[in-house]
Amino acid sequence: MNALLRIAAWILAVTLVVAPGVAVLNGWIAGSRFPMRQLVVTGEFRQVSDARVRSEVLPYVQRGFFAVDLATLRSRLARLDWVKSVDVRKRWPDRLEVALVEYKPLARWGEGRMLSENGEIFPAPRGHVSRLPLFTGPDDRAAEVMAFHSQAKPLFLGLGLQLREVRLSARGSWALTLSDGTAIEVGRGDPELKLARFVRMLPRLEAGDPRKLARADLRYTNGFALTWAVPPPTPPAPAAQARS
Repeated sequence: MNALLRIAAWILAVTLVVAPGVAVLNGWIAGSRFPMRQLVVTGEFRQVSDARVRSEVLPYVQRGFFAVDLATLRSRLARLDWVKSVDVRKRWPDRLEVALVEYKPLARWGEGRMLSENGEIFPAPRGHVSRLPLFTGPDDRAAEVMAFHSQAKPLFLGLGLQLREVRLSARGSWALTLSDGTAIEVGRGDPELKLARFVRMLPRLEAGDPRKLARADLRYTNGFALTWAVPPPTPPAPAAQARS
């Protein structure tokens, strides 16, 4: 009997020592004695607002310093649109630090995804409307699409044109769409050389035909095929009314 009493007394003593610590760590007691007074958010914000980050953090810091669950808070912030990575730290006695890194979008990637400036594919925010160019291709060749875009883009700047789409097929064939709607089939094999040759000729080609260029096929060894848009028919002039 004495042994049971000693065990019960020992358990009670341990409980009295441990329970307050557990209560403090969970914010059940003493939260007002160890409040979080400082929130420092760092990062280069282009898409995610500082206010949005603070609104996400607030529910997690209301029970005091010791009750802040860093893993849960980090996971919550990492689910925000545009967030690439996030680090959360506590600094005694009342400071919470949030360091956030965003994806920097370069282009749209297929349907529902985007491509960052570092070549990372990430989900596009729901409902987001972007004027960035559209890239399509195999995911494992995203770096090639980026490199081709960076080489092709300057060629058209002097003509006042932008690249609206860059496409790489599974077989390695390139195609472009310009900002004026012109479609260009570049094909495989020296695509940069073919494109540069075409751009040099384009001003003379357009000067020799008043119609708008609709499509250019560069998949030829010594030239290319052009398709011109058919201009809308000219409406007939109104008939002159005879005077009585």
